Amino acid sequence: MSARPILRVEGVSKQFGGFLALSDVTTDFTPGLLTSIIGPNGAGKSTFFNILSGAFPPSSGRVWFEEREITGLPQHRFAHLGIAKSFQFTNVFPQLSALENLRVAVQALRTQYDAWTPRWRLQELEERAAELLAMVGLADRRHVVAENLAHGDQRSLEIAMALACEPRLLLLDEPTAGMSPEEARAMMDLILHLHESRTVILVEHRMKLVMGISHRIVVLHQGSLLAEGTPEDIRANDQVRQVYLGQSV
Repeated sequence: MSARPILRVEGVSKQFGGFLALSDVTTDFTPGLLTSIIGPNGAGKSTFFNILSGAFPPSSGRVWFEEREITGLPQHRFAHLGIAKSFQFTNVFPQLSALENLRVAVQALRTQYDAWTPRWRLQELEERAAELLAMVGLADRRHVVAENLAHGDQRSLEIAMALACEPRLLLLDEPTAGMSPEEARAMMDLILHLHESRTVILVEHRMKLVMGISHRIVVLHQGSLLAEGTPEDIRANDQVRQVYLGQSV
């Protein structure tokens, strides 16, 4: 018996004025798998990803997380349900240290600070922040101001902030954007490590990396679902090859 999907979309479409960005997409995501969403420019990847993360609701269709319908819920509710997203562009507090960024993220989800917050509670928040930094390989840069971190380290910091809500589903939008090949490989190693304890869905444009780490791939084209399957299935799919005009897939 197959596992119930952790995330499921049915007949999802999104229209912006007269432009149909996403058209009647139905698919699901199996818990424990690392799934990549790919497609050429304009395929609808970002729109689809924004719907999965609650950034905006679908124009039609429905979305479920762990058998609970979440269609149209406000985005802040997604984190409390166990869904976290990192953005395509680095989204950290540039003037704060790495540790301070994490402490803010942990505090925002666990408690509200006031003058009566006991010292032991603040210490607990800092310890959790330090754990998250270590998880993404930034323990030795905990006191470095975020804007002074290398680009790859800034992306790792943002992922650590997404992990503050202890998500069961982690959504990563172009995690290697702007990275050198070495940084990209390090990021993919981190994603593989994080995937060991949670489901991961990512949008990514580096095809060799996608093919090397994904258990499953979803291909969008012109706002519609073109193909889905294992990397081997996608490599062998003639329609996918035509869409990518001979690129290596």
